[in-house]
Amino acid sequence: MLARILFLVAMLLPCALHAEETPAENPGFARRLTIYLAKGAPDACGPGCDRWIAIEGEIDGDAAPRIRRFLAGVKDTQRPIYLHSPGGNVEQSYVIGRLLHSRKAVARVGRTIATACAAGTQVDAACLRTKAVGGEVEAELTTYHAMCNSACGYLFLGATSREVAPDAALAVHNSRLVLVFHGHPAPQAVAEYRQRRIANADRDRAAFIAAMGISRGLDDLIRTVKFENLHMLTRAELYRFGIDTRPFAEGMWRLEKATRPFIGKIAVMKKESGSSFRTMEWRMFCETRDRVPLLFAGEIDEASVGKSMIMMTADADKDQEAGGFPVRAAKYEMWSGSIDPDMVKAIMASRSLHVRRTTPMPDEKVDVATFDIDLTGLASMRTQLAAACSSVDAKPKGPSAGKPLASNSAAERHRAALGRAVAVSARAPDPCWARTGNLLPFIPPAPRPCACPHTHARARRDKPDGRSSRGPGSGGE
Repeated sequence: MLARILFLVAMLLPCALHAEETPAENPGFARRLTIYLAKGAPDACGPGCDRWIAIEGEIDGDAAPRIRRFLAGVKDTQRPIYLHSPGGNVEQSYVIGRLLHSRKAVARVGRTIATACAAGTQVDAACLRTKAVGGEVEAELTTYHAMCNSACGYLFLGATSREVAPDAALAVHNSRLVLVFHGHPAPQAVAEYRQRRIANADRDRAAFIAAMGISRGLDDLIRTVKFENLHMLTRAELYRFGIDTRPFAEGMWRLEKATRPFIGKIAVMKKESGSSFRTMEWRMFCETRDRVPLLFAGEIDEASVGKSMIMMTADADKDQEAGGFPVRAAKYEMWSGSIDPDMVKAIMASRSLHVRRTTPMPDEKVDVATFDIDLTGLASMRTQLAAACSSVDAKPKGPSAGKPLASNSAAERHRAALGRAVAVSARAPDPCWARTGNLLPFIPPAPRPCACPHTHARARRDKPDGRSSRGPGSGGE
């Protein structure tokens, strides 16, 4: 009976906070999902990895067949896939997610930057043609400010190996259900149809999440997030839901060009007790008088008592050390020092920086945490840092105070480090990232997880206030 009265076309639209959004309101993303092969410098996508698959842009209504055809021609199923997308069509994302699951794909959140395209033109028509030609596109890769939001998350969940770097974002929300129809059906008929579609969409989302081996807690969370909002998953949530279960994760080294240029890296480490994570950052500044200022900062363990101590050695020369007692500032601890040429040389020749952090705990216990920081890409970043430093009118002073660490021996450097700590000023955190509890306040803020505009080929019936009909649907588009 209802079918004879109504002609309804119900669909989960690409993510849109407002029905009236236009493409100009969502810069930085192609209107169609783009996939291509990328090739970078040695170790660009990790140790021994210089080739990857880039998937970026909005998930359009024809994305799944296009992605299937492309991947059919890629025989290396373990070539990592880097995703950078604001979301899009939920139903298409389910299909692509299942395809990635069948390939046992490796997925990461990251931005691919084609070197043939000028800065700020990655989604221009000419650049998109370059990516669509075929073959491998020369490119750079970064996780900094990369995002996989809304429906993109379902692509990501489909992979069997998933990695979200600490400086990237995976954000979710509920979906919008829009009913498009001809005629003037009774409001009660529309309401009944809407409820059935919403229930079906909720079941589809829950079934997809379960099939991908993800905790139902993610589905429960999505149900609580309104379509108009986005919730960036915290590191603890990524771990608890089974999305990224690494106890230690780190981003790529990046160059920050500013009045005070530096190279930086962010890492997170799971605490021994509980499911919370600790965020840390390393920064290397412009060389000053043959010495290089180095900064470490991290969140303080609330259970700790007294001062902690951090020491760092490079695997190329373990006699070279740097470190000392960090200074506490609010909920963070910070250490900075000036390392000599021998230490710099050892770091540049190493694959890893070995870190040992000793923290006094209650009941006279001592917590000792050891971990390695990957130095892949640091040498090339330092070359770029030197160029950035030379372009600054006046080189800024390093963050260290007092005499630099002695370099006669590891023991002397160690003793000197113990008596030294330098406070580093930190600005207020960006509100968007601060609410996640995931990043330190002195890290430049990332853009808020954005929404993507939607297009609709058929006329829709608007509410009196001008807004289109909507309701929760089957996932975070």
